Amino acid sequence: MAKLKKTFQLRSIGRWFRYKYLQLTRAKGGPALVAMGFSIGIFVEMFTLPTGGLAFLLIFPLVYLLRASVASALLGFMFGKVIYLPLMFFHRQMGALVLPHGIHGAWIERLPEWLDRFLKFYLKLFVGGVINGLILAIIAYFPIRWTLQWVDQNRKEKRRKRKEQQLLPTNGNG
Repeated sequence: MAKLKKTFQLRSIGRWFRYKYLQLTRAKGGPALVAMGFSIGIFVEMFTLPTGGLAFLLIFPLVYLLRASVASALLGFMFGKVIYLPLMFFHRQMGALVLPHGIHGAWIERLPEWLDRFLKFYLKLFVGGVINGLILAIIAYFPIRWTLQWVDQNRKEKRRKRKEQQLLPTNGNG
């Protein structure tokens, strides 16, 4: 007899998210790998726009090299999308601060004025995004790691107390 597939229920979405949250918080390697993955996601998102979305592909080798969590890297990437637009101004400012003011070359002088401005704008956005993304990644790493360690410690403490309560003899005469 063929096994029937369960029908979709709205409450199952909440259960699925809860399950994925528990998987993430209890990931092998612990809070450090989850925090590292989140930081990688934020870092990469900060320079995705100037690369036309190709920087997204950088997540996977970075996660592999740094042995981080892919799921948390994707969460960090999504969070980075939310904060990107307000930070874009700062990326451009940082890029303008770091890059040389006058770039000269035979090929640059042959470009139309609009293309020259376009390329310089995106170059500033890219360089500033890399620098600011690295700063944001470092800033995000520690609070996320400490929070996950705190959650894990509290969970273990609750489990220990529950076990002690179960092992205590009851006061009944029985």
